[in-house]
Amino acid sequence: MALDPQVQEVINLVIKSGRPAYHTLSPKDARQLFRETRPASTPTPPEIGAVKNLTADGPGGPIPLRVYRPAGVASGASLPALVYFHGGGWVIGDLDTHDVQCRQVTAEAGITVVAVDYRLAPEHKFPAAVDDAWAATRWVVSHASELGVDGRRIAVAGDSAGGNLAAVVALLARDAADGPAIALQVLVYPVTDLSSESKSYNDFAEGYMLTRDSMRWFKNHYLKSAGDAEDWRASPIRAKSLAGLPPALVVTAGFDPLRDEGAAYAARLTEAGVRVDYVCYGGMIHGFVPMGRLIDTGNRAISHVAASLRQVLR
Repeated sequence: MALDPQVQEVINLVIKSGRPAYHTLSPKDARQLFRETRPASTPTPPEIGAVKNLTADGPGGPIPLRVYRPAGVASGASLPALVYFHGGGWVIGDLDTHDVQCRQVTAEAGITVVAVDYRLAPEHKFPAAVDDAWAATRWVVSHASELGVDGRRIAVAGDSAGGNLAAVVALLARDAADGPAIALQVLVYPVTDLSSESKSYNDFAEGYMLTRDSMRWFKNHYLKSAGDAEDWRASPIRAKSLAGLPPALVVTAGFDPLRDEGAAYAARLTEAGVRVDYVCYGGMIHGFVPMGRLIDTGNRAISHVAASLRQVLR
């Protein structure tokens, strides 16, 4: 397995720019850096039908949402929906940093996407992000008619920390007596185990964009104590059982510190009898999916996600 040449070029550009690692910055400065550097790698956003900012009722106050509708759909049409949780280690990222990615999925899958701006650490530590993700998902289902959404055809998805939240929401929905029926969980290079560091943590500790030190920085900002890492809401691979969960698409990258825990979660889902589509993009790094302007495989991964959503939801 070799690093993709386009990925190597992106790494070279980052090195040449002198961009600091996230773990060397304050959360405020890391957020600003993420916002400022994101557009350079994201593709031109596709045309879609409508975008609207809303808020959902949350345990800590209103939760900002952004609702995307595809083009060519009547305003009152009831569409399947994807509830999307952005990545960023629960510390950085927002509706704007993942806006193009949500537009791509909306356009290619022909469904509504609802992006969730959950509370961030360290101002709001674990389990605030989980509580917001769960509340927002339930709110989307309970307000389906006014959103033009079919509450019986709902998927959850996220990348990195957002993949962690999507996995946890799928578990919460399975266990809740009145929880929404999740049709598909899409977990893109997800964090699944904060309680240990896999072999890929060491193999790709430095030099591949996301570093082991930055992951430790995110974890330390997110969790209140080391013991929180044992909680399945922080480490979904720690859940007693994964049986009865919705089908999953799990995407990992070959040169990613999180590769092994994503693969391990996919394996545990399969062992529990859950239908899993697992794909590892061998020459890729963490965070490649939205980099379609510079990395062609990012666009192919978006198309894979969209195709899976169309197949299950439509």
